[in-house]
Amino acid sequence: MRKVIVVNFISLDGYVAGPGGDVMVLPFDPSFDDYNLDRIRHSDTLLAGRTTYEQLQAFWVPFVDDPSASNLQREIGRFNRDAAKIVVSDRLAAREGNDPTRTAVSRAGAEAHLAELRRGDGPGIICFGSHLTWNPLLLAGQVDELHLMIGSAGIGAGVSLFTGPTPRLQLIDTYRAENSDSIVLRYRV
Repeated sequence: MRKVIVVNFISLDGYVAGPGGDVMVLPFDPSFDDYNLDRIRHSDTLLAGRTTYEQLQAFWVPFVDDPSASNLQREIGRFNRDAAKIVVSDRLAAREGNDPTRTAVSRAGAEAHLAELRRGDGPGIICFGSHLTWNPLLLAGQVDELHLMIGSAGIGAGVSLFTGPTPRLQLIDTYRAENSDSIVLRYRV
């Protein structure tokens, strides 16, 4: 059975974005990309909402052909270009755009689609950001782990990580990269 792992960066006070959805107010550090690359290396499918999918494509994919990009940037870019993508959206048509690796799934159909994927064998399914996509899937029992990277500052207001109550979570472990003020809390659902 395939695992669904959600990775989110949050502020110390539990926000995934600031007012107006601004993620750039979060206290990111270089360990964020390093940790995400490690998760990508254990995954072959990206689960995302439309907004996050479009942001990931626009930001990461250009690094693939950029000679000045780091190896990390090119590898994350290749994953975002080449991996199978499940985009949960009621507004994105299944054949819209030119990404043959993308499957658009309605919000109403996301739980059944993900349950079918999870029954198969293979690497993990990774979800970065997309809190409006994974929160209902968490409640439906379709998320196996939450990896929460907590930055070293609060932002005071913004978009909360959870959209409502959650099932009980079991702490698996913690991780802190050398020279980082962020910490990752890994939870099993």
